[in-house]
Amino acid sequence: MESHIVKVLSVTPVTHNVRRYKVEKPAGYVFVPGQATEVAVNKPGWEDERRPFTFTGLNEWDHLEFTIKSYPDHHSVTDLLGHIQPGDSLVLHDVWGAIQYKGEGVFIAGGAGVTPFIAIFRDLQHKGQLGNNKLIFSNRTYADIILKEEFEEMLGNNFINTITREEVPGYDHHIIDEAYLKRKISDFNQHFYICGPDPMVQQLKAVLEKLSGKADLVTVEI
Repeated sequence: MESHIVKVLSVTPVTHNVRRYKVEKPAGYVFVPGQATEVAVNKPGWEDERRPFTFTGLNEWDHLEFTIKSYPDHHSVTDLLGHIQPGDSLVLHDVWGAIQYKGEGVFIAGGAGVTPFIAIFRDLQHKGQLGNNKLIFSNRTYADIILKEEFEEMLGNNFINTITREEVPGYDHHIIDEAYLKRKISDFNQHFYICGPDPMVQQLKAVLEKLSGKADLVTVEI
């Protein structure tokens, strides 16, 4: 398996526990928006601790970008990444991933599961092809919403937020389930893309396959 050691160019906060990592781009390294790679921190004892992270930039950029949530209560790669500084290095591996854009539809994300959709929406905006795509985004709190302003600018009223652990004026307060989807979606004969915690993904996959009647309209990460 091919690997690349790349330098971290910058680290900037996105939310209270999510950071944007700008890193060097190996020559000839390409991906399809929505895809990911396995990343390790190039520090002693951590080089083989790989975790999957989605590219959130575009192929046209001269660098790679990752948008990663850290979990400081875990002694893990994401916790270590929370302490990475410019000049440190990461180890990247092959590109993979099942979530790729297949046509206009509804994107459903839970928390950091939105990351595959960042590159897809940025790519569609770059091409002038955002169309009537929608993003339904579930977070525990208002402070957890990743790239809120950018999604609002790109999608306008097609950016739908629901907050599950607190009530916020102007925002839905409901888990994403069959009843909620029926309220928010009038046409189930379109593409659906789901990414988030595995129980949420599996539940919504079954619900949307039933409502659409077509399993091939539902794309999830596998």
